Amino acid sequence: MGRYLIRRLLQAIPVLLGATLLIYAVVFALPGDPIASMSGEKRMDPDIVGILRDQYHLNDPFIVQYWHYISGVFQGDFGRTFAGVEVSEIIASKFQVTLNLAFTALVMEAVIGVGLGLYAALRRGRAQDTLVLASTLVLISIPTLVTGFVLQLLLGVKLKQSTGIEIFPVAGVSDGLRSYLLPAFVLAGTSIAYLARLTRTNLAETLRADYIRTAVAKGLPRRRVIGRHALRNALIPLVTYLGADLGTLMGGAVITETIFNLPGIGQELFRSVYERQQPVVVGIVTLLVLVYILANLIVDLLYAVLDPRIRYE
Repeated sequence: MGRYLIRRLLQAIPVLLGATLLIYAVVFALPGDPIASMSGEKRMDPDIVGILRDQYHLNDPFIVQYWHYISGVFQGDFGRTFAGVEVSEIIASKFQVTLNLAFTALVMEAVIGVGLGLYAALRRGRAQDTLVLASTLVLISIPTLVTGFVLQLLLGVKLKQSTGIEIFPVAGVSDGLRSYLLPAFVLAGTSIAYLARLTRTNLAETLRADYIRTAVAKGLPRRRVIGRHALRNALIPLVTYLGADLGTLMGGAVITETIFNLPGIGQELFRSVYERQQPVVVGIVTLLVLVYILANLIVDLLYAVLDPRIRYE
């Protein structure tokens, strides 16, 4: 296991280099001068512009700029904004909000998605199964932007007007965990639908396997057959999906955080793109790449826990 872990960590280095090089190239190609945009409609002193461009290596070729950035990343330095603020400080102040939102969404996704899939698989071909499939199809079809505003209006505003109690806050994080419930569901909505369908398909196939029929023929309780034998063997693709989706939830929080005014890295990423704050954009994307790599590594290690036949040595 130790050698496998080291090998995976070494494999993560070219992935990190390739991903950061790609996003840096995209940001580098954006039109406009980020230094000039800092002064708005007023023209900045040319001497100051020259000093700032030299300080941030904007006069250097692309590959030289990237080398300055990536060498700093391996030393724990994500650079500075054009206003002189450390990017790592901005990320540290925003990261916890996005992490809370993503984990809340992941828990909802796992509980609701797997629960609906299990319910549908055990009633395959019946009306309940059709209802679950139709509901998930509707959830997939509606864009996140529409779901966010509709639930914000119905559960946040209308429900408060009818009951006089704010059950689901519609903006900010001042109400603790309750502040994340509605945006987390909006963020995880599509993933819940996909996970429910994936669980239903995998569990239905597992329930038709020979070893399941053997367990039933031996007289094992239905709960034990489903929980210990069928569900556990169907979990590997579900864990794979959940692990990969953690990075997707964090990276896809831009729209949700904007709708619910959550001060996370998604909203910061949107603002930084608009203001052409290239160091912040690249720094946040680099962090998300690291989250993807770590999540995939944890998923791979969980395979051996779920299935004792899997060995890495």
